[in-house]
Amino acid sequence: MRRESRATVSVWLIEDNDYYRSTMAKLIDRNQGMNCVQAFRSCEEAISAFRNEPPPEIILLDIGLPGMSGIQGISRFKAWSPSTHIVILTVHDDDADVFDAICAGASGYLLKDLSPESAVAAINEVLSGGAPMNPKIARRVLEMFARQGAPKGEYGLSDREKEILKLLVEGYSQKKIANDLYLSVHTVNTHLKNIYNKLQVHSRTGAVSKAFNEKLL
Repeated sequence: MRRESRATVSVWLIEDNDYYRSTMAKLIDRNQGMNCVQAFRSCEEAISAFRNEPPPEIILLDIGLPGMSGIQGISRFKAWSPSTHIVILTVHDDDADVFDAICAGASGYLLKDLSPESAVAAINEVLSGGAPMNPKIARRVLEMFARQGAPKGEYGLSDREKEILKLLVEGYSQKKIANDLYLSVHTVNTHLKNIYNKLQVHSRTGAVSKAFNEKLL
């Protein structure tokens, strides 16, 4: 078992493919400031470790695992450690998996056709406030919103707040939202606080999940 230094980001990897798990763990460990503390073949192994180990900051999680699926595992991990960010890393890209993962609390959704290096870079994106998604997945999310029809509730969101919420759903970080909308990061953060207050949530994940569940876009 690998141990991280105090200055590093702790990462757990849950992946049943031995070669891919080993490759990703080595890539994470080679990145300064990151350490793959634990690598598991199943959610059940990770759940057992939660009882004895400090929770990680990031979990990279496959969906198609032996026993409990990755999506089933998300709610268990978030119950143990609400502050842990979970990024799905999988070959599964159907609507139901994407929808269920986001609603369960995933902070990002990546497909394995992404380079392993880019998957590791997504860890930094999550820690910077982003919600990394492959372009294909981001489009799928927006298409699912469109198919679900008219919004159920408005929550009094302004046009600007809806615009920012849409970018959150697409996985943009605060900095990228600010750059794209020609706003300061401080202004974007103020809008985010207002969005969270109006939606009665406390995090980006909560806002995205509520927007998805209640068809706000």
